[in-house]
Order: sequence, then structure tokens, then C-alpha cells
Amino acid sequence: MGRKHDDQKVTVVEQSVYPVPDIPIKDLLDSIPAHCFERSAFKSSLYIIWDLFVIGCLYKATILLDTLIDPATLSLPNPHLYTAARVSLWALYGFWAGLFATGLWVIGHECGHQAFSKSKTINNTVGWILHSALGVPYHSWRITHAKHHASTGHMTQDQVFVPQTRSGRGLPPFDPSREDILGSRVTEEVKKELWEALGDSPIGAILTPASYLLGGWPMYILTNASGQVRYPKGTSHFKPDAPMFAPHHYGQIIMSVVGTMFWLAGIGAAIYYKGFLDVFRTYLVPYLWVNHWLVLITFLQHTDPLLPHYRAPQFTFARGALATLDRNLLGDLGGIMAWIGAHATNGISETHVLHHVSSKIPHYNAWEASTALKKKLASAGIPIQGAPGGWSEVYRVFKECKFVEDEGDVVFFKNAYGLAKMKPALPDLSANDSGIEVEK
Repeated sequence: MGRKHDDQKVTVVEQSVYPVPDIPIKDLLDSIPAHCFERSAFKSSLYIIWDLFVIGCLYKATILLDTLIDPATLSLPNPHLYTAARVSLWALYGFWAGLFATGLWVIGHECGHQAFSKSKTINNTVGWILHSALGVPYHSWRITHAKHHASTGHMTQDQVFVPQTRSGRGLPPFDPSREDILGSRVTEEVKKELWEALGDSPIGAILTPASYLLGGWPMYILTNASGQVRYPKGTSHFKPDAPMFAPHHYGQIIMSVVGTMFWLAGIGAAIYYKGFLDVFRTYLVPYLWVNHWLVLITFLQHTDPLLPHYRAPQFTFARGALATLDRNLLGDLGGIMAWIGAHATNGISETHVLHHVSSKIPHYNAWEASTALKKKLASAGIPIQGAPGGWSEVYRVFKECKFVEDEGDVVFFKNAYGLAKMKPALPDLSANDSGIEVEK
């Protein structure tokens, strides 16, 4: 990554330059074909039907194969292998059903952005049903998610995936005599101090991301975990008086809570009539996979050493929208899995930058719109394509993104040694090609 000055015991790295964009949002929107903004309730509904059809087929196929795992039809050398085969079969069902159920989650998310149809009533009705069926307080999350879109990458206004600062992590104060504020130079002494505070053991580097993927979503909704640190302790999406809601949101938050209560009641009734095991393998395992994919996808969209975060003086909506990444979900497993990942989840990971530029574009138009937007951004040198999204990438990002500095209007993640991969280059707003000299 760099070179070490042994005589001074200083590590110096060569950093890539991030050209902080100065592109008006209107220019970004104008680069997208007009028909991409069209919304159709009928067309959007077809994707709900397709996702449900695929999940239904997966369930029927699993039930059929389960009946064949029997000594009368299948000969196995050990009785315990029949149980192992059934567990493996249902685990496979849970994985694939969860992947396509994530696609349903994405459509509910589009309803919250009013991208499902032209009708606000249809959008909110369908969104409430879909998200309630997946344990999501629809309006509560819709409101905070809109705030996230308005302030993506803003250190004090963004709602989730807000980087921890040096002081927030309880690290020693920045010392300019021993390190560079941009993270290009660090003494061995500072590296040792930071590593002792932030370094991961191999096991910890695996268990921490794993627990995050499994419990991150409910913990965020319930307790604001990984959310905006300026919110007080006890902040929850289920409290109408939470600081991220306005008084006129009260009824919508109650509706969100009611939807979640219906969901819990439905699960309880199903367990009563069908038994816990049947509900667990049929619904709860896919549900846990949905939560897993949701956290994995959104975490990787907004967290990477390549991405800047802004404080108020340098933040604009356009800069925040471009401070995200597109990733090919499951692309690290090959082209076929990348296609399946994109298809099952309705392209939420592959067209995310476009989604932040204009969240009302439905997913079936996002592919064309994203291609057009990328042509516009190509000449600006702004990195918007990240590595494929998968577990290995989560592991890498967790290890490389430990904290940002308390100072600076454009900051990048530093690793457990205090080194950063990127440094910002602000646009030269003094350039003038009008032929008129500006007196200073």
C-alpha cells in the first residue's frame, strides 16, 4: 500500500484522489431519458406477482423433495443422513426464498419513494402491506429513509451508516506531529496505539460483521443502532415522539405500529396452528435472510474507503447522492450468480447511485437510467462502481473502515492503523473563462 521510512519510523502511503463533484443535480437528471421517470402500477404489480410465484414454486418444490427423503424412496447408509438431508433442503429453500423476498422488500421500499405508481394512495397502501408482511414499520421507515436520501453522506444529518469519529471511538486526539490529517502519513507509535484500540483478531473480524448482518436491521429500527449519533438514547422507529418525526407524522407512526402488530399476531397464529418448526423453516428463516441481505446491501452501498462523507460547509444534495456505490450483488460468485442476485432483488444494489439521484424512478427503468447517468459521470472521474457485494466484501470493508477524523469538511475512512486510501480534491471555483479578470 505504501512505503516505510525506517529511519523516522513513519509509514507513508500513496493515496488516490477523489474529485469532489460540483455537478448541479439538474445536469444529472437531464442526462436520464425522460421515459425512465414513468411509473406504472400495473407493471410494478407484475414484479410482486413474479416474486411471490417464484417463492411459491420454491416452497412447493421443497415440500415435494422433502417427501422423497424417506427410506421407502431413498436409500442412505445412515439414518441420521435423512435428517441432515432435510435440514439441508430447507436451508436451501430459506436462502433462495429470502433472496426473492428481498425483492418484495425492495418494491415496498419503492412504494415509500412513490415510485410504484403515480397514485400516492396506491403507493402507501401497497407499501404498508408489503413492508408490514416483512416486519417493517412502513411509514416510520419511509420518513427516516427520505431524510437519509436528503442528507446522504452528511455527518450530522444522515440517518444511518454514519461513520464513527476519532473522538467517538475514544481514540487519542489527533497529533499533527505524528500523523497526517488526511491519513497519508502515520508514525509507528500511532499505528501501534490505534491498532491496540481498533485491531481485529481473525475471529473477531468474522464474528462482528456476522452479528451485524443478522441483527443490524432490527437493532436500527428498535434502538437506532448505527444511526445518527445526535439522537438521544431510546430513539426508536416505533415511538411517535421520536426526534426524527414531526407532530403531523403521529398517525402514520401509529399505522406503522399497527402493521407490525398484525405481523406479530400472524406469526403467533401460524405457530399455534402449524407449529413452530413449520413456521420457522417456511417463513422465519427466509425472513432472517431478508434482514441479512438488507443490511449487507445497504451497508456496502454507503461504506467503503473510496467514499467521502461531508460536513455542512461542503455538503450538497448532488454530492451526497454521488457518495454511494453500485455493486453487483453475489458477483463475487460469478456472472450467473450476479445475474440471479440482481434479478431476485430487483437491481437495488446495481443501480443504487441512480436511485439516490432520482428515487422516483422504478427499478425496471433504473437499468437504462443508470447507464445514461454513468456516461455523464465517466468524464468526472467519480468512483461509483464498487467491488461485487458479498460476505468477503463486508469483511474487507469492516477491516478498512474504522473511523473518520473529527476535523475536515470532506473526510474519508481510516483503517486500524490511521491510514486512508483516498484524499479529496475540491473543485477550483475561482476558475474564470469569461475573459474578465476578477480583482482580489
